[in-house]
Amino acid sequence: MNDIRDVIIIGSGPAGLTAAIYAARANMAPLVVEGEPSSTSDQPGGQLMLTTDVENFPGFPEGIMGPELMTNFRSQATRFGAEFITKKVTRVDFTQRPFQVWTGEDRYVARTVIVSTGAQSLMLGLPNEEQLLGHGLSTCATCDGFFFRDQDIAVVGGGDSAVEEATFLTRFASKVYLIHRRDQLRASKIMRDRAFANPKLEILWNCQVVEIQGEGKLSGVILEDSITHEQKPLAVQGLFIAIGHRPNTDLFRDHLTLKDNGYLVTEPDSSKTEIAGVFACGDVQDDYYRQAVTAAGSGCMAAIDAERWLEEQSD
Repeated sequence: MNDIRDVIIIGSGPAGLTAAIYAARANMAPLVVEGEPSSTSDQPGGQLMLTTDVENFPGFPEGIMGPELMTNFRSQATRFGAEFITKKVTRVDFTQRPFQVWTGEDRYVARTVIVSTGAQSLMLGLPNEEQLLGHGLSTCATCDGFFFRDQDIAVVGGGDSAVEEATFLTRFASKVYLIHRRDQLRASKIMRDRAFANPKLEILWNCQVVEIQGEGKLSGVILEDSITHEQKPLAVQGLFIAIGHRPNTDLFRDHLTLKDNGYLVTEPDSSKTEIAGVFACGDVQDDYYRQAVTAAGSGCMAAIDAERWLEEQSD
């Protein structure tokens, strides 16, 4: 394609779609490459497409379904003139301006690029996992903990994130099991001390989940002792997987600076990367908050940063 766009947005979760809304309203005519439905790491709408009830996004006092929320985001961006391509970006070139973005054989060029490819939660890789995600199985305690009030739930993991989520969930659940495959936690001492002191939290050592049970809704798990290999059932109404996240940054590994954990580096309080005219927002660069509302806020920042950068170039 020979048309030079003002901005190409790669990714269409809360960050990318909010960037599209702001960029479109600023007459930047954004092109959004939203990913492909067949790709779990780059699907249109991001992680919220796998979420059922969203109750913590402002403006929806009765809650809203994740896919519906993302559809609303997309419709709003389209209303203001954003253009969408349902393809996966296969290659980028940020070494010269205008920047180049490829989807297979098709090439698109733009004066600025906003990267909003998000991140994905690491999963256990067990059968039934995908079907029960959002139906008793979750990867976000902050998002879904409220739904498990006075129920027995389990958290899988042994790092700071897992212990933090398990401790947070004791506010709602009657009992929280922390399932860890080793005999000691990887979490920091302060997090370990909090876990050991919490009467509602029980740590199941040397255990791993080998089966997730439930038809339409999670009903329990099967645990296997990592030493004796003995298996036993554990009846829980909720299961939270907290074994880490993986940012979708493989495409940019040789083009942009990454942190040690794989997330994109941006300037403090900004969406700017080290390449002038290339911006990043949402979970692809946020390794701390990882919420839909913060992703949307950073998408707004990226669009404004891109608009002002273009103005500076024209001046």
